[in-house]
Amino acid sequence: MVDTLGVAVVGFGWMGRVHTQAYARVPHHYPRLPLRPELVTVAEDVPGRAEEAAAQFGFSSTTRDWREVAADPRVKAVSITAPNFLHREIGVAMAEAGKHIWIEKPVGLTAEDARAVADAAAGAGVQSAVGFNYRNAPAVEAARELISSGEIGAVTHVRVRLLSDYAAHPQGALTWRFERERGGSGVLGDLASHGADLARFLLGDIASLTADTTVFVPERARPTGATAGHTLATGTLGPVENEDYVSCLLRFASGARGVLEACRVSVGEQNNYGFEVHGTKGAVFWDFRRMGELGVSRGTRYQDQPVSTVYVGPGDGEFGAFQPGAANAMGYDDLKVVEAYRFLRSVAEGRPYGATLEDAVHSAAVLDAMSRSVQSGAWVTVSG
Repeated sequence: MVDTLGVAVVGFGWMGRVHTQAYARVPHHYPRLPLRPELVTVAEDVPGRAEEAAAQFGFSSTTRDWREVAADPRVKAVSITAPNFLHREIGVAMAEAGKHIWIEKPVGLTAEDARAVADAAAGAGVQSAVGFNYRNAPAVEAARELISSGEIGAVTHVRVRLLSDYAAHPQGALTWRFERERGGSGVLGDLASHGADLARFLLGDIASLTADTTVFVPERARPTGATAGHTLATGTLGPVENEDYVSCLLRFASGARGVLEACRVSVGEQNNYGFEVHGTKGAVFWDFRRMGELGVSRGTRYQDQPVSTVYVGPGDGEFGAFQPGAANAMGYDDLKVVEAYRFLRSVAEGRPYGATLEDAVHSAAVLDAMSRSVQSGAWVTVSG
């Protein structure tokens, strides 16, 4: 027997659309899941946007006030895809109202914000999921298993990169994303949060770090109306208040070393996200743009040891829910379907699957440590 679960989406920009589409696709890929999401309501304060979402995707109702979602008894689970500065207020309110939470990273502006939402969810006994989608790639899960099995020996060092050009255009609009009060720490929250989660997912806790940041596009034009995505503008110039770039040296609790680099203004780079993990007997490489492949080096040669391309298949992660055989491509939206499935499974079974608010707290603690290191110019301990 399949039960329905009333879900709501708060914030209907691009990510709200992605969550909505993921809910709609879950039954197609996971027909045995005992919960079927029902799109109850969508909240969005931009006039007309919620109504458009309802007409396209079939939400039963709309609102411009997310507080109505918290009070709606039909809603049992909520996707929070509003801007970063609203995560804490909305997340805490939804948890206290007894709603299960699927929330986008970085879960607020600071580790304190993330912890507040995590504590509220724990206190209310609700399940949570966080949008660390890259860890859901079957190749990433295969890499984690390969590392933990010791096939590449003891890990010595890792490089994690997240380089993109989404903010490279000098006429890109000065949206909330570039403001400290509403967007937080810029590329740290946007991209380095994913890097911190990937590094921890693969290698365990980060113990300490030292970081450097800068702003390469110091001014942008203020938009004259509502924006969606990374639009261009020609209005009055205002200052960019948060980081375009971060580089960071990492020390893991295991003794491994690492480098994490993220940039939102890298001309010529489109979603160049990935990692290289080196061990005493081999290495493993992953590039998001070739999501179903791993470069793997293993054996006993040490010197001149070749790297083989391995295609993940139905035995890896959730690949089998999407494709019948290795080397068939999966895409970004598929990773969000995996995320939705694991969230709904958590609700159905009453225990967590996938990334949770506790993972968000760990990632946010790394970001806070980066900011402290930039201010002090020194190595700092990652707390939390």
